[in-house]
Amino acid sequence: METLTIIIPERMTGYRLDVALSEMLPDYSRSKITAWIKSGDALVNNKAFKPKDKVNGSQMVMLSLNKKQNNEWSAENIALNIVFEDEDIIVINKQFGIVTHPGAGNWTGTLANALLYYDSSLSKLDRAGIVHRLDKNTSGLMVIARNEKSQKYLVEQLQSHLVDREYSAIVYGHMIAGGTVDEPIGRDPKDRVKQAVSMSGKDATTHYRAIDRFKSHTHVKAVLETGRTHQIRVHLSYVGHSLIGDPMYGGRVRFPKKASEELKEALLNFKRQALHSKKLTLTHPISGESMSWKAPLPDDMLELLEVLKKFDS
Repeated sequence: METLTIIIPERMTGYRLDVALSEMLPDYSRSKITAWIKSGDALVNNKAFKPKDKVNGSQMVMLSLNKKQNNEWSAENIALNIVFEDEDIIVINKQFGIVTHPGAGNWTGTLANALLYYDSSLSKLDRAGIVHRLDKNTSGLMVIARNEKSQKYLVEQLQSHLVDREYSAIVYGHMIAGGTVDEPIGRDPKDRVKQAVSMSGKDATTHYRAIDRFKSHTHVKAVLETGRTHQIRVHLSYVGHSLIGDPMYGGRVRFPKKASEELKEALLNFKRQALHSKKLTLTHPISGESMSWKAPLPDDMLELLEVLKKFDS
């Protein structure tokens, strides 16, 4: 346990406590500081305050930094495909079938468990340094922070839509043209496990265009501006092009007219949504350098594309 002692400067008289501490501690996120205040780990003149309470100049804040924030998550020796790493970030190519972090029904075998084994110092960070997620059955690129400053900066980039994320998807239907879906996403009122386009949801924007067109399917490039849960899956389904292998948003497997047995088998046996995080571009949180990585399509998607091409020939 590390303890910081901070004196509120006179110029901050009248500030909210969370605002004052956020300005004085730029390496920590506002949400983390708010959580410390609410948990009683930030005492003003030895008294508990609320985040919205106003402060006065010369008040003393005692801040207890609990560095062990993932005690309940175990480290597990699970292979990671690391694309890039330095002392501030790790970029990985996540395989499909692995959950990002522990939760109900998936307390082990997750990416977070693997990261904690690879770098035990990540136990000091919220969510083991994970700043965004990919669905269990989505593969591809993710960035992980290795320290507080990097985590805060990456979260701010994501919230400001400054991280470019390009995906490849294989969808039902012959897509004539690309476009943009600018529709809010929230929980489906009829099925709480699903997301849906909802006027009461959060803003969500997805740009898409065709890469390869087949008779009854399309290989699509999708670029996210926002990062809502299941966003690409929801938005492409909304415009009539649900992902292959995604029964949640696409329903049962559909065969084109005169489908070959090979194509039928390929569609039936594709057991995850055909979605891959192909390219990631961001500003390095410490150096300020613009960096970009690409991850090739996984074998299962390449094999599916080959079958679609053969059916078209």
